[in-house]
Amino acid sequence: MARHGGRGWHGRVIAAAVGVTAAAVAASVWTAQAGQPGGGSPRAGVSSGHTAPKAAAVSADIAHASDGGAHAVNITIDDGPNPVWTPQVLQLLRANGVKATFCMIGPQAQAHPELVRQVVAAGHRLCDHTVSHDTTMDKKSEAYQSQQVLEAEQQITKASGGVQPMYYRAPGGAFTPYSRHLAASHGMRPLGWNVDSKDFERPGTEAIIATVKRELSNGPTILFHDAGGDRSQTVAALRVLLPWLKQQGYSFGFPVR
Repeated sequence: MARHGGRGWHGRVIAAAVGVTAAAVAASVWTAQAGQPGGGSPRAGVSSGHTAPKAAAVSADIAHASDGGAHAVNITIDDGPNPVWTPQVLQLLRANGVKATFCMIGPQAQAHPELVRQVVAAGHRLCDHTVSHDTTMDKKSEAYQSQQVLEAEQQITKASGGVQPMYYRAPGGAFTPYSRHLAASHGMRPLGWNVDSKDFERPGTEAIIATVKRELSNGPTILFHDAGGDRSQTVAALRVLLPWLKQQGYSFGFPVR
């Protein structure tokens, strides 16, 4: 759910099935976490029961750019996984040859580990979206922020079979310097957005499509949701937007690390 702060300086300047095998996870982890531009070294390996190594620190600046270059977009999907909508989003991404970043709520990942592993196996990336999706967490204590970020990281990593989130997105953009640096010290680049599709408000499929097309000049990172309510409008909008973006000459990347 969008609130504030996610678009950040970048947008203002520019715009003024179930049950994948361990082998499949391992292969996709290499592709998504290491083989893509900006991916760094692989961070897999807990499918064998070992604890994943602590990730190297990354920049604490909020990322908006794409590692795919000037004419690439980043598809980001928040609030899941959800057993109804996440599989439909995954099917559309697969049909269009698109990789995305899934910003997951810790308990949702914990409840649906098979979906987390499907996301990883398909070559998508994981993002920590906290435990409680508290859009006022920037007003809370550092101890609370730490619990929200680190507990969700652990839940997502365990659900994935050992693949750690590569990004951290504060609910509603409620970042603080503390939470940004905490996430970065655990290898999770703070992740903003440039285009808020407003799909969370369920304004209608055509309105979602029009918003994305209108706001695309703000920058490459587009925000959608696969949970938090009926996401049928999101699925319908993605069915139109993904091929349209390709027709406009856009490629699909991941947020910079």
